Amino acid sequence: MPEFGAILLFIVLYFLFTCIRILKEYERGVIFRLGRVLPRPKGPGLIFLLPFGIDKMKKVGLRTIVLDVPSQDVITKDNVSVKVNAVVYFRVVDPIKAIIEVQDYMYATSQLSQTTLRSVLGQVELDTLLSEREHLNTKIQGIIDLHTDPWGIKVTMVEIKYVDLPQEMQRAMAKQAEAEREKRAKIIHAEGELKASTQLMKAAEIMAANPITIQLRYLQTLTEIAAEKNSTIVFPLPLDLLEQFLGKAFKKK
Repeated sequence: MPEFGAILLFIVLYFLFTCIRILKEYERGVIFRLGRVLPRPKGPGLIFLLPFGIDKMKKVGLRTIVLDVPSQDVITKDNVSVKVNAVVYFRVVDPIKAIIEVQDYMYATSQLSQTTLRSVLGQVELDTLLSEREHLNTKIQGIIDLHTDPWGIKVTMVEIKYVDLPQEMQRAMAKQAEAEREKRAKIIHAEGELKASTQLMKAAEIMAANPITIQLRYLQTLTEIAAEKNSTIVFPLPLDLLEQFLGKAFKKK
């Protein structure tokens, strides 16, 4: 009788060990009963499986997965060879599809991300790759999400992390940027000269209409220079200013 009780206890413990599973909040269990998948996944919490291999369970996590896409060799539309890596954020929204529609959804998503990254970036020029990264991220995310939707996977975000340019291209871009800055500086200087010449022309027209303003300008300049008492100044005196004094002297004679 004690031997029967021990055997019964062993059977009960084995039954509990093989039939009871505990799934965390972010986990779901896809149950295969005699090879057929049950219509709804189990979990979270305590679940019960039929013993003796009748039920088989596959665990699937529902948390967002961060997939690092390794560096890819990309030839852009303007024939520039660059190395680009990215990161893909996705999560499983349908555990049953993630198990039965694809053999390994992690590996499949990784390979699809690499090929899509090379394909999309190979259709744009280098300037577009460097300046419109946000647009390219959205485009890549849409393509990957479209192809992974039958697998029960939702791609939430794709980010291009780093674009590695050849040394020759970096030097060429540095020269181009320097030339662009010089061009802008010359344009700004020319615009300043144009505005200054326009203002000087207007000032000359005003002075020509009233000659006394030229004399006043000379006297003002002389006053400004006279404030500095540490140098000898030779200041040309305008003849128009002398005509008045010379005319008065000749009249007295």
